[in-house]
Amino acid sequence: MHEFISVHLSERHPGIGTVVLIREPTNALTRQAYRELAAAAAEVSQRTDITSVILYGGHDAFSAGDDMAELHTLNRAEAEAADQVRREAIDAVAAIPKPTVAAVTGYALGAGLGLALAADWRVCGDNAKLGATEILAALIPGGGGCARLARAVGVARAKELVFSGRFVGAEEALVLGLVDELVAPDGVYDAALAWADRFVDTPLAAIAAAKELIDACPDPEAQARRYGEVFGAGPGQLGCPA
Repeated sequence: MHEFISVHLSERHPGIGTVVLIREPTNALTRQAYRELAAAAAEVSQRTDITSVILYGGHDAFSAGDDMAELHTLNRAEAEAADQVRREAIDAVAAIPKPTVAAVTGYALGAGLGLALAADWRVCGDNAKLGATEILAALIPGGGGCARLARAVGVARAKELVFSGRFVGAEEALVLGLVDELVAPDGVYDAALAWADRFVDTPLAAIAAAKELIDACPDPEAQARRYGEVFGAGPGQLGCPA
């Protein structure tokens, strides 16, 4: 039983699993929380009763980022090891071979923003605040956060956000590409459900392959081999009409 991360299957929406952060009040992320997050990502990846995944921090906050009190207790070697744990967890979320959507409420700051950016789609409350805020604590985005941010908004804008550590309002976040959809704060989870529900009946093998190719940009030979794997599975195995 995990303490800070849980996985729920929707009764009203079969096939949709929700990975929930449950570390009140801000869902600050510790090393234990990251390990649990990696385990949850592995679980939803493997479960055959889950075909789409929502990342959710509850009504009040997605995640305010790393637990600074814990970070301040670490020496340099421990901090480097902690960053590896962080990287493994966020990479595991990004690698879930199913459609994923982050339901962003309240705040998505620092590593919390990095986690949201690991999802395929981001639905955001129109009062939310986002930001790469690590510089405010004389730190930098860890766990691959700099590269993930640059892919989302471009190199120059990523540098401005990281160098300043400023908070970004929801409307600007939409324009920048940090989020993909704005809704009223009370409608964030329902909007994420609607997005995830679109893919419940899609062929999972094809989804997984397409996601891998989009995210990894492999060489032409590897791309052709992955295409062949999906093609060779056949329409029946993919769940498509013959």
